[in-house]
Amino acid sequence: MDAFTAARQLIDTAHGADPQRAADGRPAELVYADRMEAWVVRLVPEAPPLLRLAARCQHLERWSVPRTTFPEGKPGYLAWRRSLYTKQAERARALLLAAGVSAAAADEVAVWVSKTGLKTNAGTQALEDAACLVFLENEIGAFAAQHAEYPAEKFADILRKTWRKMSASAQAFALALDLPPAIAALVRAALSG
Repeated sequence: MDAFTAARQLIDTAHGADPQRAADGRPAELVYADRMEAWVVRLVPEAPPLLRLAARCQHLERWSVPRTTFPEGKPGYLAWRRSLYTKQAERARALLLAAGVSAAAADEVAVWVSKTGLKTNAGTQALEDAACLVFLENEIGAFAAQHAEYPAEKFADILRKTWRKMSASAQAFALALDLPPAIAALVRAALSG
């Protein structure tokens, strides 16, 4: 077995420990990894195996650091996210090294997963684009329902921030998504404001 296949198996085994389950019964993190990889392949059709592995590490063991372990509010949320980027990057590097992937390649994946070089590093940007598209395609409806108390302007602000993180190519894919009418209206309002 080559190192990339071994790394994929180790990554997916880690995903398998997620206690949350998707509607089909699979670990939620594994479903997310599949969606991330699928979007990376759409965004970067010639995506090398290393980028595909990195896509699968986007939320690597995120379930192990609940949001509730950090203070409420924006500063707590941002600290939680930064801690996840570091933890996920280190875990991705460790799994790739354990599988026999070179140190240089494992380091590159860690850079991408840690969100280092957003807008300037093509690998980092591909992961961010895929994450934004997964959110818009699969998660925004549940997010909106979970935060029904948010005023429309707060949703618009979240969507604008998401939009700004995306490349022009990812934005074009986002505009072509078949979103539920209420979500599509939120997106239109955010982009026109």
